[in-house]
Amino acid sequence: MLTRIFDSTTLKGMEKALDGAALRQKVIANNIANVDTPNYKAVEVTFEDQLRRALEKEVTGGLGLKTTHPRHISVDEEGSTVFNMEPQIRTVKGTSYRNDKNNVDIDREMAKNSENELYYNAVIRALNDEFKLLRTAITGR
Repeated sequence: MLTRIFDSTTLKGMEKALDGAALRQKVIANNIANVDTPNYKAVEVTFEDQLRRALEKEVTGGLGLKTTHPRHISVDEEGSTVFNMEPQIRTVKGTSYRNDKNNVDIDREMAKNSENELYYNAVIRALNDEFKLLRTAITGR
């Protein structure tokens, strides 16, 4: 029973959100460290939209394709669930703020760092609240 509780969609979604925020922190730190490196292109992490879609699919049960014959084309529904979701890293191309073709804007990176810190702390608070609810349900207090 406890295994099912800790494998819940809510907790898994929070775990993936924390993983994505931790990866984003590393990427932002790397961008800041390379602010003066010629030809360096900023990198960013995206996962919130993917996480939101996966969570919505878990909650609604998804609207997958039904196959009635073994030769019908099937869609792998598992690839889009919260349990298999991974943050995406992409290089920001097409912008250049300086003559050395570096596109890292230190002010933007610092703002993204602050936003990511707030996001991480909010998910930690939500995770703590979830554990308090579980503790209350188990102990009855």
